[in-house]
Amino acid sequence: MKYTQTTLDRLEKILDESGYVLRYERGTFQSGYCILEQKKVAVLNKFLQTEGRINALLDLIPQLKVDAAGLHPDTIKLYEEVMEKHAAPQ
Repeated sequence: MKYTQTTLDRLEKILDESGYVLRYERGTFQSGYCILEQKKVAVLNKFLQTEGRINALLDLIPQLKVDAAGLHPDTIKLYEEVMEKHAAPQ
């Protein structure tokens, strides 16, 4: 996966289509992000560069409750790719 703004936009779209609000805020996030499950809000450290934001989203997305049936077909492909990478042994 390339670390470009386009990739970041596509990953953000997964959250958007899943009903999550993605916010960029300052804070002391050890992992670079915070999830507020009840409100469906994900907060990323606003000081992360593009590569850091992508890596944070790649860590965050598998932890969210995403209904793939409600996603656009292109978004489903990316979501499945993210989930495969997360499931692969490291």
